[in-house]
Amino acid sequence: MLRHDRKIRTQIHQLLDACLFAMAFWVAFELRTNEEVMRWFGLQPFGTFQGFLWLYLAAVTTSPLVLQSQGYYNRLFLAPRRVTFWPLLKGCGLVTMGLVLTLYALHLNVARLVMIWFGIISFVMVFAKEELLRLAFQSKFAQAQYRRRFVLVGAGHELTRLRRQLKERGDEGVEVVAEANLSDTSVEKLVQTLHELSVYGVIVSAKHAYFERVENVIKACELEGVEAWLIADFFGTHIARATSDELFGHPLLVFRSTPEASWQGLAKMLLDFFGALALLVLLTVIPVIPLIALLIKITSPGPVLFKQRRAGQNGAPFTLYKFRTMITNAEQSKQELEALNEMQGPVFKLTNDPRVTRIGHWLRRYSLDELPQLYNVLRGEMSLVGPRPLPLDEVRRFDDLAHRRRLSVKPGLTCLWQISGRNQITDFKEWVRLDLEYIDHWSLWLDLRILLRTIPIVFSGTGAK
Repeated sequence: MLRHDRKIRTQIHQLLDACLFAMAFWVAFELRTNEEVMRWFGLQPFGTFQGFLWLYLAAVTTSPLVLQSQGYYNRLFLAPRRVTFWPLLKGCGLVTMGLVLTLYALHLNVARLVMIWFGIISFVMVFAKEELLRLAFQSKFAQAQYRRRFVLVGAGHELTRLRRQLKERGDEGVEVVAEANLSDTSVEKLVQTLHELSVYGVIVSAKHAYFERVENVIKACELEGVEAWLIADFFGTHIARATSDELFGHPLLVFRSTPEASWQGLAKMLLDFFGALALLVLLTVIPVIPLIALLIKITSPGPVLFKQRRAGQNGAPFTLYKFRTMITNAEQSKQELEALNEMQGPVFKLTNDPRVTRIGHWLRRYSLDELPQLYNVLRGEMSLVGPRPLPLDEVRRFDDLAHRRRLSVKPGLTCLWQISGRNQITDFKEWVRLDLEYIDHWSLWLDLRILLRTIPIVFSGTGAK
C-alpha cells in the first residue's frame, strides 16, 4: 500500500479510536454513577460528569497519540492478532496509568475507579473494532472492492526481487495478476494484457532498464487510464527516503535523510518558542537567572555571559549565549590543554578543566550555564531538543563528511547524547551515532521523552563536565 493510502487509513483509524475512547469513558462514568451497579461493589454513586470533563478531553485526545507511540498504527491491516493485541494493551495501560497518576499528583477528588474501567472498556471496544473490521474485510465482497489488480513490469531479476518483496510484506491491497519483462515484452502486448485482465495499475521497476522503454510503458498506462507506479530505486541511496512532489509542473523525486515537514514539525516549533518563553519568564521572576548572574559577577572578574560562534542548522554560524563558567582568557589558553583532551575526535572535553571557576563548576554540574540558550531557542537558532551545537573550528576539523549530517537539523539544549551518560562517552563517533539515531527516528513523542528524561539528570547533576 502506498504511503499516502496508509496515511489516510491511519487517520481514519485514529478518528474511530478517538470516538471509541470517548464512548468508553462515558460508559465507565455511567457505571460509576449507577446505583444498582455500585450496590454490587458496596460503593456509593459518585460525582457529576462536569468534574470529569477535563480528564475526558485529555483521555480522548491523547489516547490515539499513545497508541501511535506504541507502533499500533504501523502494523499491516490484517496482521496476526498478537501484533494488534500487545500494542493496544500497552497503549490503554499507559493512558490509564497516566490518568491515575495525574489524579494522585494533583490530589483531585475524582473517582479513580472510572479511570480503571475506562482503560478496560476502551481496550475491549477498540479490539472488538479490529475484529469486526477483520471479519468484514475477509468477506468476498470486501476483497473484491478492496484488492487492486496490478501487472509487474521490469527486467527478469528485478521481477523476482519485487515479487519476493510483495510476498514478504503481505500487502492486502495488491494482487499481482501478470508480469512483463521489459527486455522482451512490447508495449502493444502489455496493453493487450491490461485489456484482458482489467488491470488497476502497473508497477514498474526500472533499476537497470532503459528509460525510453519505461517512458513508453508509462505513456501507454496514461492513455489507458490506469495508474503507473515507478519504483525509482535506480539511485543507490542507503539512508535518504524518497518522496514525490512537483516543481513548476514537472514530476519531482526528493531524496531526504532528515525529517520532512509535517504537523509534528510545526508542533515542535511551537513547543520551542512557547516553552523557551515560559521558562525564561519563570526563571527571571523566581528569580534564578538574576541570582546566577549576580553570583558570577561577584565571584569572578569579567562578563556574566559567554558568547561564542557555533554551527547551527546546515552549518550556518550563530552566536551562542551561556553563563560564563571559565576565566576570561579561557579560549586563549585552550591550546595549552589540547594534550589533555579526553574526547577522541575534533571535540575538546576535559573533566577537571583548570580554566573553570569555582562557581562555574557548580553551574556546569546542574547545567545552569546553559539557561541563556533559551534566548537562542526563542530566536529560532536552536531547539529545546537537538544535537548540541559545536564551535565552528571543531566543525571544520570533521574528518568524516558523514558527521556533517548532524548539522541537518537545528541544534538543541538537550539530546540523546546528554541523557545517555555523556560523561562516559569519550569517542566523538559515538556522540555522532547518537545524534544521527535521533535524526533518523525523530518524532514529537521522542522529543517529549528526551525532555522528561533530562529533568532528573539536571536535578541530580549527573553526567556534566
